[in-house]
Amino acid sequence: MMARKISHRRQGSIELLETIGVVNENGIENPSMPPVQPPMSFDYILVAKTSDEEDKHRSRKQIAFIDALKAKKLNICKIRDEEKVFYCIRAPKVIFETYRYLLKVSDACNWSCEQQGTIPQSTRIRIVDFILHHTSIDSEGVSEYLPDLINKSVFETHFCLHEKKEQKELKNSWARWSACFRGQPITNVRNYLGEKVALYFLWLGWYTFLLIPAAIIGLIVFLYGLAFFSTSPLIQEVCQTDIIMCPLCDNRCKVWELSDTCMYAKVSLLFDNEGTVAFAMFMAVWATVFLEFWKCHRSSFVSKWKVIDWCEEEEELILEIVNNKQCEPKMHKHSYLRSTLVLVLVTLMLMAIIGLTLALVVFRVIATVQLAENSSWTFIKENSHTVALMLGAVFHYITITIMTRVNCEVAMKLSKIENNLSHADTERSFTVKMFTFQFFTLFSSLIYTAFFLGRINGHPGGYKRILGRWRLEECHPSGCLTDLFIQMSIIMVLKQTFNNIFEYSGPWISRWLKRKKAQKLRRRCVNCYKKECMNAKAGSGLCDNCKLEDLHRNYGLNKIDSFSLFNEFLEMVIQFSFTTIFVAAFPLAPLLALLNNIIEIRLDAIKMVSLERRLVPTKANDIGVWTDVLEAIGVLAVIANGLVIGISSDFIPRLVYQYYYGPCSSGSASGIDCMVGYINNTLSIANISDERVGKDFTPFQTVTHSGINVTQCSYRDYRSNEDYSLTNQFWVILAARLVFIILFEHVVVIFKCVASWFVPTSPLDVRNEILYDKLRRLKEELRGQRAHHDIFTKLNEHDNATRIVRQSRTLS
Repeated sequence: MMARKISHRRQGSIELLETIGVVNENGIENPSMPPVQPPMSFDYILVAKTSDEEDKHRSRKQIAFIDALKAKKLNICKIRDEEKVFYCIRAPKVIFETYRYLLKVSDACNWSCEQQGTIPQSTRIRIVDFILHHTSIDSEGVSEYLPDLINKSVFETHFCLHEKKEQKELKNSWARWSACFRGQPITNVRNYLGEKVALYFLWLGWYTFLLIPAAIIGLIVFLYGLAFFSTSPLIQEVCQTDIIMCPLCDNRCKVWELSDTCMYAKVSLLFDNEGTVAFAMFMAVWATVFLEFWKCHRSSFVSKWKVIDWCEEEEELILEIVNNKQCEPKMHKHSYLRSTLVLVLVTLMLMAIIGLTLALVVFRVIATVQLAENSSWTFIKENSHTVALMLGAVFHYITITIMTRVNCEVAMKLSKIENNLSHADTERSFTVKMFTFQFFTLFSSLIYTAFFLGRINGHPGGYKRILGRWRLEECHPSGCLTDLFIQMSIIMVLKQTFNNIFEYSGPWISRWLKRKKAQKLRRRCVNCYKKECMNAKAGSGLCDNCKLEDLHRNYGLNKIDSFSLFNEFLEMVIQFSFTTIFVAAFPLAPLLALLNNIIEIRLDAIKMVSLERRLVPTKANDIGVWTDVLEAIGVLAVIANGLVIGISSDFIPRLVYQYYYGPCSSGSASGIDCMVGYINNTLSIANISDERVGKDFTPFQTVTHSGINVTQCSYRDYRSNEDYSLTNQFWVILAARLVFIILFEHVVVIFKCVASWFVPTSPLDVRNEILYDKLRRLKEELRGQRAHHDIFTKLNEHDNATRIVRQSRTLS
């Protein structure tokens, strides 16, 4: 009785996800049994152009490949159109019986639907897809596989069919814009598109939900700065001062008044305030909580789907035997030469990406000078540094877009050089390389801005220059964190906006054009399509015209490949990096990510169900190497946010001034704000009459816009006004920064460890269900063995009795 309760009780993790609206299972109690193949469906479709006299060579290869498939007992139906030939493939029952038996006796055996006598359509598609891609023909002594034949135009394309009933159900309940705030029918998605796609949407749904508290707290931090920035003594000091600052670039940049940056100073306080530290700590812990709860939810669903013990490598081995019973094992090999070559090439690629970052730095330096000298607009002249920074961010986005394609090609070539044993190994290798390249492409410029900008440019009389000509750029007049904020906001907004626009409009326009082009060639079925074919009973089939209509409908959808789901994962993991790694500089990042993901879930669903051909359903029990990538990002988030607050922001210098150098340092001050005089304390003075300083500034630059000729100017640094050496306060602040970084990272790591320990990777109800399933399976195996033994015993007894009767008759 207790065992029965365990097996039928819904798991707490799944109930939680349904309660908060992440999933909507509609009371599905037996999700491990996806729908079986409908009687009118095919497992797979191969498409070729209609052959003519000049294409005899291609035609022979087509026939040879089809014969090779028939030799593996695949049933193939040929449907011809005016310009296309559709080879409709359906696998016989014996293939799936072999697969089921091998799955049952394998080491990774679990009580899945394939072992209980039913083969769902998703599994049929997966097996036939494997057979097609592992069937070859001999061409002049060279084995040619399906991808090679498609590249040589022997076949045009291949795809599996959408099932109209299930497709319509998913459209109504999930793949539509009106369902943005509904839970996702994850089990139905799994039944139709496979476990791998379902786990992606489950992960994305959980990630989106957990962004809600992060977005709310980030907005509170932003509003906190907004509420107090008008009354802040720091803002008042900037806006009311008459301090003259040194030129920000050579030749045409003039000295300027600090009060000109009043607006920027107010903006910088919106994200560089006391709440930022707490928010950065929260987001570092949030990343761990998100990941640990994800493992918990994943465990519940894969247990529910009966794939928790499934092994990808063993599945591939089973499919190899199903495809070819005489196959030989692929031996594990390792080549130090290949590994060294790949390591060298990866290093060169990363150096090239870092080189692009340096090129962006040079562009901003030159653009600042050119805008200040040649722009006809006064606003751009006076704000040349900010405009150059924004242009640099836009060019960075363009670089990201271009390098994404380059990175993909390079990562694929490097993965092929490694010559991995299985597809799973190749996919893991490609994922790690591609993410590494993309991470450096996106974050190299941000890392430079956060930790190097304004710290290696020198000082008046000792500026560092590129090729001895262009002066290295300084931080934004309102602080280095403003540069990071501007870059992150522009890149994140552009990336999410344009990605979503092109991601939806591209497939939609492409499908529309294909359908319009093929409309004249498609023969339509009117009466039977509506009455007989749509209401066909079990065992009946569609008419030829309706089959052709269905084939054209699927053919007209957008092509998909093995990277379709990978690209979606990569986009979201990169966004996760933006949301966590530099969140101290951009507290609104979780809010932007939340708004984007609400759209992204339905956008991806609409693409996969309505705009694209059906993905080959892939079995999985985890999101794979992406889990390791997310954990690495969580660690980087702790380090990066600690460094941003400790090095890039003014949080530590303000604390040091408040307790050691400000009016409250003696402890006797009363009725005065402890931060009064802070801005002036952070500035050093350069005398224009100094020979070293005079070489950096022309007479034109030392005249204010009001015509006053200045003899000295200020710049942000802690240096002596006489010899420009670093002051004691600089070293005190540096020591405080290092202490803060160490304390911040240790405290956050402790909280992360506690959170990781507190949330179980596998809930108790999942462990109990696994235990119950194993016990039930062993008992059924034992009953089967006993039944077999009893039958064998009875047969022996019958044989013995017959032998005794015969002997007695012989004696008589």
